[in-house]
Amino acid sequence: MAIRTNHYDVAFEELLRELRRPYVAVDERRRALVRRSSIKSFDFVVYSERGDNLLVDVKGRQFPRGENQKWVNWASQEDIDALLEWETVFGGNFRSILIFTYHLASPRWWRDHSLVWEFRNRRYAFYGVYARDYAEYMNTLCEKWNTVSLCAADYRRLRRDVLDVL
Repeated sequence: MAIRTNHYDVAFEELLRELRRPYVAVDERRRALVRRSSIKSFDFVVYSERGDNLLVDVKGRQFPRGENQKWVNWASQEDIDALLEWETVFGGNFRSILIFTYHLASPRWWRDHSLVWEFRNRRYAFYGVYARDYAEYMNTLCEKWNTVSLCAADYRRLRRDVLDVL
């Protein structure tokens, strides 16, 4: 099961239900053993109507963030490595994707998105970046925390509206 206390994961799962997309929530409490090593779990397997099936890692963020009202899109290096490994394990017809789930903090931002999902008195926007694309363009954000991110221009170019990938 996905972590039910994380409102970002729960909002994404409810979106999948509303859209009637078949999916399986992954039990994140246990790491899987693959080829004698453990791999960080992703959140959902989603059977897409638009192409390859998806191995989804939900990344919850608030928008806007900071003085520059940035699209925060960081992930851990381990997240990216694990998603790429899972893509290899699952093989053809499966693609790993980061779904950035943004809690829209103010009504001012609601009209700027093709889909604004209301769930439990919060509004969310969802964007996906395929893990391989992310890995190709990512930059180190913080060595200490082993985090990576995309520059704003790459993020705008690589992200997909969630309805275009589900």
